[in-house]
Amino acid sequence: MKRFLPLLVLASCAQKPVNEADAVAFAPVRSVLETNCVHCHGDNRLSTMPPINDTQAIAKLIGTSWIVPGKPEASRFFQVVTFPDEMPGAMPPSGHAISKKDQQTLHEWIKAGAKLPAGNVKLSPKGPLPRSI
Repeated sequence: MKRFLPLLVLASCAQKPVNEADAVAFAPVRSVLETNCVHCHGDNRLSTMPPINDTQAIAKLIGTSWIVPGKPEASRFFQVVTFPDEMPGAMPPSGHAISKKDQQTLHEWIKAGAKLPAGNVKLSPKGPLPRSI
């Protein structure tokens, strides 16, 4: 009688690890969002504001006019962070624009396809508020 390894054992050995490249690529984006966006677009946001408090919420924005993978300039999310401070709709509001470096981080992420890490990652506000609330 021949013995075969159970399929479950073989499947677990062949299972692909979580795509760590997406998690690594998202790390600087996460930092930008936690420093500049999650304060206002987090758990206590106004109902008219898109949520940016976890990767599940961000995933719902991807593929819409908010985040157009591969096209940062067509993405409302990128547009509002590059508006001049005095322009209505500039984010964050009240003259606290994000740095050119942070803008570039978001640009590169969207241009590369706006990939997110596997699983849901909770984002938490970091540092001082980017504007007065």
